[in-house]
Amino acid sequence: MATASPHKAGPLTTLAYILLLVSHNIAAFLLLPLVLASALLTLIWVGLPFTILTAATLRTIANAQRTTLTRLNPHHPVPTAYRPMPPTGVHSRVRVILTDPATWRDLLWLTSAPLLTLLALLSYTLYAHAIYQTLYALLLWRLHPDLYGFITPHTPTQALLILIPAALTLLLAHTLNPLTLSAYTRLSRLILAPSEKARLTARVAHLATSRADTIDTQAAEIRRIERDLHDGAQARLIALGMNLGMAEQMIDTKPDTAKHMLAEARETTRHALTELRDLVRGIHPPVLVERGLDGAVHALALTHNLPITVTTQLHGRPGDPVESAAYFAIAELLTNTAKHAKATHAWVHINHGRQRLVITITDNGQGGAQPTPESGLSGIARRLDAFDGTINITSPPGGPTIVTLEIPCELSSPKTLPSSATG
Repeated sequence: MATASPHKAGPLTTLAYILLLVSHNIAAFLLLPLVLASALLTLIWVGLPFTILTAATLRTIANAQRTTLTRLNPHHPVPTAYRPMPPTGVHSRVRVILTDPATWRDLLWLTSAPLLTLLALLSYTLYAHAIYQTLYALLLWRLHPDLYGFITPHTPTQALLILIPAALTLLLAHTLNPLTLSAYTRLSRLILAPSEKARLTARVAHLATSRADTIDTQAAEIRRIERDLHDGAQARLIALGMNLGMAEQMIDTKPDTAKHMLAEARETTRHALTELRDLVRGIHPPVLVERGLDGAVHALALTHNLPITVTTQLHGRPGDPVESAAYFAIAELLTNTAKHAKATHAWVHINHGRQRLVITITDNGQGGAQPTPESGLSGIARRLDAFDGTINITSPPGGPTIVTLEIPCELSSPKTLPSSATG
């Protein structure tokens, strides 16, 4: 479903995010000795794989910090702009890591972790002191003779006077809390957010990679169509021509045999037409052209072996390429569910919000779905990548499996109200 509109987090939610940010800072700072060791070990070859491992760990922690900062303030997201990592080659991967400006931003954030932690916890430390002073004035002064080693109340009245600095401390904490939080987020965003040049460089690299994947996918699709035509309809048409030629020669001398061969030719024609229709459906289903993504997915659910519930909330149609990519992604996911998930039911929900087509496919199967380089899930990711789309998979062992597809697009003409159906 579409992402909800950003809203301001409550005090407890903000505190939870602050603690999460502090945990990232601590984890990054604990990684500092490993970073220094890997920097020294790069002088010899054995340190290169260690550098790759350390950089990957630091990037994971830094990305977690970026994600949390974005959730804390959705109006100012902190994107990631790392350069693409070569799939193989130790030296080439280390070269990309060391020349990537994002790597040095991560290192600057790592060394700034103590200052950031101080900013994050300053107001909450004052809150804790105010609470402690209040408890001391009301209860603890009888158990502990002094407060901070220099205030020693002897009577209840003297103890209650401590409520004055407690109130002042609470007021100071309340005043500083938004300031320190704003300073933390601004400084972290300044360090971790990529520059415009780095963002454009990463964008160009991403487009180059997605274009290469799209070209490979199109070439594989063309080869499949050629193979299907050669092995299917073309072979049947050749056989049809031979049968008609033999029937033409025998029609005067052996009319019964000629009639039999004409019947075979008619059957061959029927099979050839069926294969051509199937081939056309595999390229672009007619139901998708006539009824759009809504109707095509409903038709797919009705003909599927697995019971499928489809709900849609579309008030228009996306562009043809997006519509086709979304349809085939849904079809492949449902096929994988029927083959591998051991599910008894699946659900497909399609809606559009914030200029994104969002599709959620859920099943009650055994879970454990993981994308591998040669799997259908990776193929779907490459298909969506051509449109800047994403695929997110949640599939714990035992299920359920939830696959979310998001494709940036706009809808064209208005459509009917939300509909639902069960296949």
